[in-house]
Amino acid sequence: LQDIRNTVGNIPMEWYQDFPHIGYNLEGKKIYKPIRNKDELDMFLEKMENPDYWRTVQDKMTGADIKLTDEQVDLVHRLQKGQFGDVHFNPYEPAVDFFTHEVMIHPVTNRPADKRSFIPSLIEKEKVSKLVHAIKMGWIKPRKPKDDTPTYYDLWAHEDPNSILGRHKMHVPAPKMKLPGHEEAGAAAPRHPGVRPALPTPVPSIPQKLAWEQQEPAERKLNFVPQQYRCLRAVPAYSRFIHERFERCLDLYLCPRQRKMRVNVDPEDLIPKLPKPRDLQPFPTTQALVYRGHTSLVRCLSISPSGQWLASGKDLLPRRSDDCTVRFWEVCTARCMKTVPVGGVVKSIAWNPNPTICLVAICVEQSVLLVNPCLGDKLLCGATDQLLESYVAPEEERVQPVQWVTATVEEHSKGIRLVVQHSKAVKQVTWHGKGDYFASVVSDNSNMQVLIHQTSKRWSQNPFRKSKGLVQCVLFHPIRPYFFVATQRYVRIYNLLKQELTKKLMTNCKWVSSMAIHPGGDNIICGSYDSKLAWFDLDLSTRPYQLLRHHKKALRSVAFHKHYPLFASGSDDGTVIVCHGMVYNDLLQNPLLVPVKVLKGHVMTLDLGVLDVLFHPTQPWVFSSGADGTVRLYT
Repeated sequence: LQDIRNTVGNIPMEWYQDFPHIGYNLEGKKIYKPIRNKDELDMFLEKMENPDYWRTVQDKMTGADIKLTDEQVDLVHRLQKGQFGDVHFNPYEPAVDFFTHEVMIHPVTNRPADKRSFIPSLIEKEKVSKLVHAIKMGWIKPRKPKDDTPTYYDLWAHEDPNSILGRHKMHVPAPKMKLPGHEEAGAAAPRHPGVRPALPTPVPSIPQKLAWEQQEPAERKLNFVPQQYRCLRAVPAYSRFIHERFERCLDLYLCPRQRKMRVNVDPEDLIPKLPKPRDLQPFPTTQALVYRGHTSLVRCLSISPSGQWLASGKDLLPRRSDDCTVRFWEVCTARCMKTVPVGGVVKSIAWNPNPTICLVAICVEQSVLLVNPCLGDKLLCGATDQLLESYVAPEEERVQPVQWVTATVEEHSKGIRLVVQHSKAVKQVTWHGKGDYFASVVSDNSNMQVLIHQTSKRWSQNPFRKSKGLVQCVLFHPIRPYFFVATQRYVRIYNLLKQELTKKLMTNCKWVSSMAIHPGGDNIICGSYDSKLAWFDLDLSTRPYQLLRHHKKALRSVAFHKHYPLFASGSDDGTVIVCHGMVYNDLLQNPLLVPVKVLKGHVMTLDLGVLDVLFHPTQPWVFSSGADGTVRLYT
């Protein structure tokens, strides 16, 4: 009997899954679900302790647990075995054939036949006529009988275009064998002294025979030695005939012939389509000014943020003892405005990029000099001196890797304000974009190669715990807090805020000499002593986007322009190559690099050419300093 306590009817009980009740009784009141607060442990204990657990099932209609009776368990077992549910039902009772075991005198049905069984079907007639029409129109094709005859391919098919292999596009017919000539036939003897012989006499001499025998079989022109016979009837059967035919068969099926598709490429298409240089103007093309005054090679250049003043540092030539100087020039007139004797080799010079400060950092021997050149705006120079003099020393002396020394009265008269004394020779100095911090590179192999200094607090620190190789040059990122360190073969990029290595660039060069960063900050160029210039796209890869090999000798210096899409490289071959380097805002478009001009003018001295290149901050002009003691401006 069906349990009618729950009156919801034959519906899926999952509908009541999220409700506290499970249905309604005959009076229309809610039937609440029994409280089920047993966890898995309680269920397990009940399973172990309750002997009737195996025959207890949950009633979906009421949610209660029901214990099955013995009859119900037997019914389940029978159904699981595939037997009938009723115990008393016998599936194997003898069958009684009601229709055929007794012969009947009357038929089961005596209905007369339909009229339609005597009349031809109109529907079938219409279908047949449609099929006949389709066959006539050629829409329905009769099936072709299958051809069971095996197909054989003629290996040595002629070049007949109608043959199977002739129609095959990639089939290459086998080369024809050379027809037999006079050598195979032998030479006939002359009939009469005055009559020309019927065949030429190709019989080799004894030295020719010996040479033929010494040759490799593949090098011989003939596979046999020609012989002379009395007449054509005396020529015997060719002894190597079967051998040669066998080799011919091997050649035909063991050496497959393949048609090589020649690609007709126009050589002009292989050259990348670059814009014409005249479409990429402005860029420097002609030498405008020569700044003369230095007596030996000019090692380094730097320009003021306004672009009005240029500073150049002089190096010593071998076997010369005159004092080294730093000269300050007016850019537009090539007039030397000031000469500061520094008493040592000037390896690097850097003008502070902050336009509100007039300060130049100069590397001399083991010191970095901070010089106020006192050029241009007097208020600016005075404000710079006031800023440096406003420093108050801390109460506690701090341990620093360098010593900050205030200039003497004599040095102060020359323009020197501060001297940062290092333990070893300093080879490079570079400013941070804000103008307070600057970094110096020391010629040393320890972890003290790179030092970062703060001018306002006169405080220096060593950012690296251990040395990663011989540092060539360093740079600050123009926008973000990144620091670029170039060793001989790699450029490492450090995050100054997080104090960790961000990227390591492989330059694919043997020895990096110089480095410059694009004002956008996402591209850098590296020059190397093996005459390569590597352009890196930092968003693209850690390997060079392009390697330019335009120079014949070592690259000494590379530079980017701050506003124009230009970069330049100076080399020991005495030339400055200016290139157009367009960086697009669209990240999917690669930079466009086009060399536009080779600038010449410097004279080679002691196998050295151009030592430094520098762009004007606002104009498309480039400065270059050379071993010939001159600084040149190209506009």
